[in-house]
Amino acid sequence: MSQAPGPRPGPVRRIAAITSLAATAVFALYLVGGLLSDLLALLIGLVGLALLIAGGWAAITERTVRRLLGILVALIGVGAIVSSIVMANDGLAAFAQRLLFLIVAAAIAGACARVALIRDLHEDDVPADQRFAPTRPVLIYNEKSGGGKVGSFGLLELASKHGVETVGLHPGDDLAQLARDAVARGADCLGMAGGDGSQALVASVAIECGVPFVCIPAGTRNHFALDLGLDRDDPRKAMPAFREGALRRIDYATVGDRLFVNNASLGVYATIVQQDDYRDAKLETSRNLLPDLVGGTAEAFDLQFTAPDGSEVDDVFVILVSNNPYVIGPSLNSSQRPSLTTGQLGVLAAHARTGVNAVAVLAEATLHLNRGPKGLMQFQATEFEVRSHGGSAYCGVDGEALQLDTPLRFTIHPAGLTMLVPLDCAHGPKPEGGRALDVRALWDIANGRHSRP
Repeated sequence: MSQAPGPRPGPVRRIAAITSLAATAVFALYLVGGLLSDLLALLIGLVGLALLIAGGWAAITERTVRRLLGILVALIGVGAIVSSIVMANDGLAAFAQRLLFLIVAAAIAGACARVALIRDLHEDDVPADQRFAPTRPVLIYNEKSGGGKVGSFGLLELASKHGVETVGLHPGDDLAQLARDAVARGADCLGMAGGDGSQALVASVAIECGVPFVCIPAGTRNHFALDLGLDRDDPRKAMPAFREGALRRIDYATVGDRLFVNNASLGVYATIVQQDDYRDAKLETSRNLLPDLVGGTAEAFDLQFTAPDGSEVDDVFVILVSNNPYVIGPSLNSSQRPSLTTGQLGVLAAHARTGVNAVAVLAEATLHLNRGPKGLMQFQATEFEVRSHGGSAYCGVDGEALQLDTPLRFTIHPAGLTMLVPLDCAHGPKPEGGRALDVRALWDIANGRHSRP
C-alpha cells in the first residue's frame, strides 16, 4: 500500500514550527554573541551547539537505540556549551543568567519541534477508504503464551472495553477450528494474542474466510509484530486496531499448504526444535545437541536444492526461507525485514563439508568479516524447492516443529494477507534511520507545506 502525500499542516503545527525555528536562531545568536570575546570559548561553544542540535534532532525524530545515542550526544553538547560560557564569563551572576536563557530557548525549540513533527513521527493520516472499524471482532488468546502476557497486561479487560469477543485456547483445542467457528458466528475480524506460530495459523483462517487479521504480540519473541511496526513489549498498544484500524495488505508465504508469516528453517535449528524439552529449556537443549549437529565430525543434513545459477547443492547444514528477506549483518536493523511487501522469499543457506565449517560460514556472514563467505548462499525467489533422499525433513515453521514430506515447495503470496493494524502502524515500522538532520522539515511545515520525509 503506497503512502499518499499528507495534508497541509494545520495552524498549530505551523506556529510550533515557526516558534522552534525562531527559538533555535535566538539560542545560536545569544550563545555566539556572548563568546565573541574569547576565540577558544567560541570554538568550544560552536562545537557544543552543533552536537546539541544534532543530538536533539535525533532525540526528537529517532527511535530505540538511536534515540538514546542522540540524547547522549546532546548532553555532550550541553557540557561543551556550559564550559564555553564558564570560560567567557567572569562572574557567577552572568554565567547563571546566560545559562538560564539558553536553557529556556532550547526547551522551547525542542518542545515546539516535537509538536510540529509529532504527526509525521507517530501517526500518519490514513484515508477513510483505508480505515476499518469492525462491528463483531473476535480475539483468540493463549493465556500461557509469553509467560502469561495476556493476564499480566490485562488484555481481556481491555478487549471487553473495546467490545471484542474473546475466545480462550485450551489444551486439546483446535486453534484453526476456533477461528472458523468465530467467523461462522459472524466475526468480521479475527485477532490472535499469542506467539508467531499461533499468529500464522489464525491468519490462514482469516485469509480463508476473507476477514482482516489483528496481531496482538503476546508471545515470547514476537518477530512478526516487530516487522509490522507494533510495540512487541506492550501488546496493549495493538488493541486499538479492534476499535478502528488501518487496513494493510502484506505478503505471506507457504510451505506446501502450511502458511508462515516469518520463516521456515531446515537443518540445525529445525532438528533442535523437534526435541520435547526445547520449549521449557531452549538453551539447555541446544547446548546438548549442538556438538552432535555441528561438531567436527558432524555430517551435512539430507537436504538438497537447486541454486539460482542451476548448480545442485547437497551439503547443507542450514536453510532459512523467510517471508520477505531479512537484513543480515552488523546493523541496528539486523534480523529484521525492512518490508513485508517485496513479493519475494528470502533464502539463506550454509553448505560446507563439516559442521565446524558451516558455523564459520555463518559467523563470517553475520559479522561481515568478508563480502562473500564461501559456503553461504543468499538470494531471493518467488518459489523455492528443497528435496531429500529420505522423503521427509524436519522443518521449523514460525517456531513450530514439523516433519514434512519432501520435496518442500515454498511460495510467496504477494499482498495476500489483509492486516488490521493501529493507525500509527498504517505504513509499517518507522525506519530506524529516522529523519535526516534537515531544518527543511520544520521550514516546510512553517510555510504550510507537507514536510518532506
